[in-house]
Amino acid sequence: MENAFFGNFDLASLSIWLFWIFFALLIYYLQTENMREGYPLENDDGSPAPNQGPFPVPKPKTFKLPHGRGEVTVPSKENEDEHRRDNLGDLMEDVAKSHGFPADPVGDPMLAGVGSGSWTPRRDEPELDGHGHAKIVPMGQTESYRVSAGRDPRGRFVVAGDGEVVGTISDMWIDAPEQLVRYLEIELDADHGGGKRLVPIHFCQIWKTVKINSIHGRHFAGVPVTKSPTQITKLEEEKISAYYGAGILYADEKRADPLL
Repeated sequence: MENAFFGNFDLASLSIWLFWIFFALLIYYLQTENMREGYPLENDDGSPAPNQGPFPVPKPKTFKLPHGRGEVTVPSKENEDEHRRDNLGDLMEDVAKSHGFPADPVGDPMLAGVGSGSWTPRRDEPELDGHGHAKIVPMGQTESYRVSAGRDPRGRFVVAGDGEVVGTISDMWIDAPEQLVRYLEIELDADHGGGKRLVPIHFCQIWKTVKINSIHGRHFAGVPVTKSPTQITKLEEEKISAYYGAGILYADEKRADPLL
């Protein structure tokens, strides 16, 4: 034992210290990689935030996007500008001097895109699955899917939050890879704008009718319309969901007031 290679060296202590060093480096790496978008931090008015955190912003790295959709470099000014809404200052007003407080919309709150109706400028292109096909498609355009459980809403009347009947459900838009219904397609009657509109299924209560409480009958004509009758882009998804989200707070003036 006197000639043992490690002698009295504590291998157990070395192992635990190597583990803690590796774990600390792993946390540092993961945190800096997580900072490729949304950093450096900004105040509500767009100025740099005084507290940027203990970790530095990583060096720019270029990623090749799948299915021939080009490249994106993060972090980069071009990527930040692509996801920035420069006119937000004209659409909202601060209700407090401190940062982080809610802001009140200016003008039509249903269209301002702030508060409960906030949206971000995602790319105006459909989200694709692993094979390069659009993920969200109308069920009426495919023969591969059917309703296997629950209530089929197609053909049912659509009732708004104020009790008005605004149209009927004409189709369901499904997330094909996930096999989930994402949107219901509404065929509006002429008195409420006509044409077709989409509503995220999470805003719907499906019984004998399809009840949408977030907006009133007069608001359905203003629901954003998709450019294609068979596809929805990521930007269109943002704006459609934001419109119904805005209605939760702004469709009725009473909703924005305290309950007590």
